[in-house]
Amino acid sequence: MRRLTTFLSLAALGVSMTGAFAQDKAIMGFKDPATELELEKKFDQQLKAENLDQWLKRMSSRPHHVGSPFDKDNADFMAAMFKSWGYEAEVVSYDVLFPTPKVRLLEMTGPSRFKAGLVEPALKEDATSGQTKEQLPVYNAYSADGDVTAELVYVNYGVPADYEELEKAGIDVKGKIVIAKYYGSWRGIKPKLAAEKGAIGCIIYSDPADDGYVQGDVYPEGPYRSEHGVQRGSVMDMPLYPGDPLTPGVGATKDAKRLDIKTAPTLTKIPVIPISYGDAKPLLDALGGPVAPASWRGGLPITYHIGPGPAKVHLKLEFNWDIKPAYNVIAKMKGSEFPDQWVIRGNHHDAWVNGAADPVSGMVALMEEARAVAELTKTGWKPKRTLVYCGWDAEEPGLIGSTEWAEDHAAELKEKAVAYINTDGNGRGFLFAGGSHTLEELVGEVAASVTDPQKGVTLAERRKAFDIVNSGNPDHKGFQISALGSGSDFTPFIQHLGVASLNVGFGGESGGGEYHSIYDSYDHYSRFQDPGMVYGVVLAQVCGRLTMRLANADILPFEFDHFYSTVATYADEVMKLPEQMREEADKINGMLKANYYDLAADPKQPNYKPLPPKEVPYLNFSPLQTSLATLKEKAATVEGLLKAGSIAPAKWAKVNELLYQSERTLIDESGLPRRDWFKHEIYAPGFYTGYGVKTLPGVREAIEQEEWAEAQEEIITLAATLDKFNSHLDKIIAAAK
Repeated sequence: MRRLTTFLSLAALGVSMTGAFAQDKAIMGFKDPATELELEKKFDQQLKAENLDQWLKRMSSRPHHVGSPFDKDNADFMAAMFKSWGYEAEVVSYDVLFPTPKVRLLEMTGPSRFKAGLVEPALKEDATSGQTKEQLPVYNAYSADGDVTAELVYVNYGVPADYEELEKAGIDVKGKIVIAKYYGSWRGIKPKLAAEKGAIGCIIYSDPADDGYVQGDVYPEGPYRSEHGVQRGSVMDMPLYPGDPLTPGVGATKDAKRLDIKTAPTLTKIPVIPISYGDAKPLLDALGGPVAPASWRGGLPITYHIGPGPAKVHLKLEFNWDIKPAYNVIAKMKGSEFPDQWVIRGNHHDAWVNGAADPVSGMVALMEEARAVAELTKTGWKPKRTLVYCGWDAEEPGLIGSTEWAEDHAAELKEKAVAYINTDGNGRGFLFAGGSHTLEELVGEVAASVTDPQKGVTLAERRKAFDIVNSGNPDHKGFQISALGSGSDFTPFIQHLGVASLNVGFGGESGGGEYHSIYDSYDHYSRFQDPGMVYGVVLAQVCGRLTMRLANADILPFEFDHFYSTVATYADEVMKLPEQMREEADKINGMLKANYYDLAADPKQPNYKPLPPKEVPYLNFSPLQTSLATLKEKAATVEGLLKAGSIAPAKWAKVNELLYQSERTLIDESGLPRRDWFKHEIYAPGFYTGYGVKTLPGVREAIEQEEWAEAQEEIITLAATLDKFNSHLDKIIAAAK
């Protein structure tokens, strides 16, 4: 998965330090902030970069994909470490579908002959790159078996807008094999769309303009992808549901009822394979047809043509469709006052190959954080709420370990989970975060309390400077977190169960190129990603503070003014969408009427079909507007009560329970249209973006797809969800008074 799939506009100079108690140096939720701040200083003193470095080298020393011997070895190692620090730790296994390749063939049969190597060579500068017997070969997990031969068509990034361009040019991919660049969307969208358009095979390559020598020196001289580097990855249709493809909605235990592989809806319908830009160049160079638009051209020294043909390719793939064990490490430290309230912290431990950056760099930061927390208990301190540290397996093929555990423990998590804090690898540079906007102020406070090791200013200040430079807007709006789509283990918690969640990591100054290749190694990471594990320590500082503040707070640091303003912004966007589409439709219809222009195709093309006039009806947004007006009022009332510091201690327990249950009310149990596993009405991955978020997804996607009746129904559903949230805020108000 993408290590940083979501981004944060972090921070403002002088972030407000207001909270549930109005005091000097107050932090949200603490009657005695000085005690908590002193605890955090002691926590910082325990963190040791050498531990992260030692564990990173050990855990990335062998390939450790799902079902491999070293995957289990790492799980056992982590569980033993947690136990040695005083946690109750166990390895929990699930039996999941994990295909591996047995036949891989890609060759060009005309106009000239070429056979793709599909191999990443070992490098003398990379000590682990030669472990060929243990490495997974270059492939896409959950590709279909297939043996197909057809003309090739270049489809740019293979996203919906690209197929619209092809249709305008009169180019049809039906019966063809497509070749698409990585990026532009999550990789699984590319074969999904290709199959929907009638293609019979799909090739995905990393273009050097996006991920190679155009970006900088390639490995081993620099960090970027060489001509032989390939990005492995899953192409499961995760916008339908993540997790084991055969056990949707339930944990993949030994006795779980499983779907037949032939009917599993998230498995890709056509064969698909990833290749290097070295293997892609001869294929692309052999294409004819129209020259690709300027925005489609990459960094290879060729003229980019679209095709179809004359390049003709043969793709043959066969897989072992095996059930493999996935090993989750679950470590708990029981809370001293509220043992049935859980603050959950997670990072995955499986990798496509050695996985030093993705995911081990994040996993070792979590481990050092947990070790430092355990050291604090030796002074007599105990967290008030239970801490649950998780090392997930099988994240790479489809968020499987976390999803199966969350589904298996759904009832318990709905009752007990206060929040989930996720990391997924780490780099250096700027702090990025996304998540539930009820936790936005908490993240802002933490970012303002940790010093950036390179610049000597707070993480919040450094991020503010970054935002101003990149936006060109000196009127910085302050600390903002992004919305969560998908791509990492937060997904089952927030979008299926309604557990408030965060996804956190550093990036922006750590050159890429190693992602999902054999070169994601200790040698690469220690040279180019985070030398000295400096930002690994800072990640532990940030997530340790988030975890401890949620565990220790007298009143949980949830906040609702930011949530209201964020949702109101999303609502304004979707309410403007029909008008924007209407203006565009009027423009097109005017051109059609005047016979000036036809978007369907060039009239000279044989498959020319005139476009019918486009109509965009008016939608009734009044239910949503009414719910938002109420939300504004209720959120302000709750904030006034929390920040006044007047809630009696006898009421804290009830108020806290209602606070962490608030995210649950944003769940609609019927789920989103055509993908009922996703139940959150505010955040979801896009149906055709994969990782990329769609906010107010039911309404937004219905409008974008021009499903007007569905859009009106989804407006009513969204308004009802916000009304449910408003009623929950009434309960908080009543409990606090």
